Amino acid sequence: MTPRIPPGRLRELGPVNWAFCRIASRVVGVPDMHIFSTLGRTGGLFRGWLHHSARLMPFGPLSRLDTEMVIIRVAALRECGYELDHHLRLGRRAGIDADLAARIQKGPDALESERSRVLLTAVDELVADRDISDPTWEALSRHLTERERIGLLLLVGNYDSLATTISTLRIERDR
Repeated sequence: MTPRIPPGRLRELGPVNWAFCRIASRVVGVPDMHIFSTLGRTGGLFRGWLHHSARLMPFGPLSRLDTEMVIIRVAALRECGYELDHHLRLGRRAGIDADLAARIQKGPDALESERSRVLLTAVDELVADRDISDPTWEALSRHLTERERIGLLLLVGNYDSLATTISTLRIERDR
């Protein structure tokens, strides 16, 4: 798959975005983090998106475990290998082992706790229907605060949108 817009270098990214991309790539352990070096071509928009995204993950209202479960489920539903690669790695740091990761990808019924099943059911409904049914919302309300429910909606929307961007731009995986 050939990227529709190739990753930028210093000239296309500018010094600030280029430096950020270099540091992020080193932290992840890849020669180039293609998502950042592609989106970095947008200048200040990239930095605004980074700030917004960071407020959802890792600094959002949901726990790191819940956040990574949600993102892994979105990536699986959207068949976004790039997103899945990164968040399976980040999920391990949050306590998601290979077995749990496989169950998250399989779907809500594969999970043991009611809380996790409800959380992923909400993700499934949001991605499929762009809404959460009343019964799922009521169940979700028993497990999450208002702030966490709003954060969940924004988190799913952000990573669903990011999966669309990655797929449409044909961004290469960072292996």
